[in-house]
Amino acid sequence: MMIDWKKIDTVLLDMDGTLLDLNFDNHFWKEFVPLKYAQQKDLSLDAAKQALEPQFKSMEGTLEWYCLDYWSEVLQLDIAGLKAEISGLIAVLPHVTEFLEKLQQSSQRVLLVTNAHRDSLGLKMGKTCLQPFFDGIISSHDLGFPKENTDFWPLLQQQQTFDKNTTLLIDDSLAVLNSAKQFGIAHLISVSKPDSRQPKKTVIDYRAIEDFRELMIGL
Repeated sequence: MMIDWKKIDTVLLDMDGTLLDLNFDNHFWKEFVPLKYAQQKDLSLDAAKQALEPQFKSMEGTLEWYCLDYWSEVLQLDIAGLKAEISGLIAVLPHVTEFLEKLQQSSQRVLLVTNAHRDSLGLKMGKTCLQPFFDGIISSHDLGFPKENTDFWPLLQQQQTFDKNTTLLIDDSLAVLNSAKQFGIAHLISVSKPDSRQPKKTVIDYRAIEDFRELMIGL
C-alpha cells in the first residue's frame, strides 16, 4: 500500500498535471500562444517561438509565470480569452474522479492548492465540474507566492490550519514537492504522467503514481 490512509487528515491536491491533463497547458503555451503572437507581430511561427521561449524561461517558478494578467500585458494578447477559445482541450486525467469520489466518502479534508490564476481556475472548474469535491480551493495568487517558494507553505498553513505530519501533497512538479518537503510536509507523492500525450517521466526522489487507482487501495 502506497499510503496508510489512517495517518492522513488533510489531502492537498495540485490541479494542472495532477488532476487535469497538462496537455492543455503545454499546447496552449507552446503552440497556441506562439501562433497568436506570430499573427500579431507578422512573424513566422518558428520566429515567434524563438522570441517567446527566453521570456517564458526567465519567469518560470515565479508568481508572474502563472499570472494571466502579467502575460496579457507583456504580450499584448488576451490570454484568458485565448484559453477560453481552446477550452475544449481541458480534460480530467484518468480515474481522478473515482479517486475524488472515494476521498469525499472518507474523513480526510481535501484542498485544491494550485498556482493557477483565478481566471484559469474558474475556466477549468467550469469545464470539469470538480469544484464540489474540495473543502477549499486556494490559488497561490491569493497568498502572494508560488508553491515553489518556501514562503508559500507557512501562509497556507496559517489560512487552512493543517498538521504537517498528517498531510499528503500530490503534485507533478518536483520543485513544488521539494519546497513542501523543506517546509516539513510528511507525505509527498509525484505524478509521473501529467501530460497524456507525453511519455511517462522517471521520478527518483519521490514515490510516484501514473494512475490514481494506485492510491485507492485502503481508502
